[in-house]
Amino acid sequence: MTLKEKVKNLPSCPGVYLMKDSLGTIIYVGKSKNLKNRVRSYFYKSKHSSSKLEKLVQNLKDLDYIVTDTEFEAFMLECQLIKKLKPAYNKLMKNPLAYTYIKITMDESYPKIEVTNNNDENPRNLYFGPYATKGIIENALECIKEFYKINCSNPTKKNSTCLNHSLGLCLGMCTGSRAKAQYNNIIKKIIGFLNGLDNTLILELDEAMNKASEEFNFEAAAKYRDCIEAIKSLMNKEKVIDFTKANNNILMLESLKENCIKAFYIKGNKVIFSKKYTFYSLSKELIQVLKNDILINFNTDVLSSSIKVTRDDIDEAQIIYSYLRTSNCKYIIIPDEHLKSINSTKIDEAIELHLQKSMS
Repeated sequence: MTLKEKVKNLPSCPGVYLMKDSLGTIIYVGKSKNLKNRVRSYFYKSKHSSSKLEKLVQNLKDLDYIVTDTEFEAFMLECQLIKKLKPAYNKLMKNPLAYTYIKITMDESYPKIEVTNNNDENPRNLYFGPYATKGIIENALECIKEFYKINCSNPTKKNSTCLNHSLGLCLGMCTGSRAKAQYNNIIKKIIGFLNGLDNTLILELDEAMNKASEEFNFEAAAKYRDCIEAIKSLMNKEKVIDFTKANNNILMLESLKENCIKAFYIKGNKVIFSKKYTFYSLSKELIQVLKNDILINFNTDVLSSSIKVTRDDIDEAQIIYSYLRTSNCKYIIIPDEHLKSINSTKIDEAIELHLQKSMS
């Protein structure tokens, strides 16, 4: 079968497609809610097409596909295949060094804040992350350092005024201990922000942006605005990590067709089990079947505890977190205490309500 025939005969359903070159090597993995429409779109010339896309189509000689029941499964499968196969045209989720951390060294007279690719778990340091976009993280930190004037260019800080101090970018740590208390208070504020406990940083930047705008200093206002957006990206990533670390017992239901649903049992960043259920009414039998699977898969012998999220986990964590927050996604969190007793009616009530919402 020719490539054109394969594209023509693709199903109009969710799935993952694997594009191959003349040697049969997989050069790109993609996913779609509608395989036929998505793959056909590659062959439509557009003035907005990138050079990368044009090269991909030129090298495309064959393709395979894997059908999934839902778009969510297509997202997860694409992520797993990209990590496993490392196709040449997939840049995201390919290089582990793309994941970065914010490190604050706490064993120095002046704690140092920087971006790093490694979390060596040194107990004397604080680490935040992992983050997937290094450029945004570096930009956010640079904005913070410039705003609080903690961008000292004298690493020794031994009574020698640095160049950045003369430029107004350093509050004077390099001149001795005079600014040490002020510097440490700023570092505490940054740590509080990264831990999600202190929003002062955003409020102060927002105030500076409004003041600059009122003074018609629109260049400075735009700079503060961009800085706020970059910093908010840190907040969003921390939400993903915090949600995943909670290691909740999540039941997600998706309607496939009339009288058929698919359940996904999720812990942390892992789909530990999935199953289709066919039914003809919202019956006690259906609720009991779901309850039994919940008790089996969310093992009560090893109840949820906080887990560590590494850079190897962040892609799946991001997919799950983002998908759970889409408008068409229906899910519930089963508390650990409800799993301790097989006779718990709390699970029955939660499942029944969840089924009603999923079927509506």
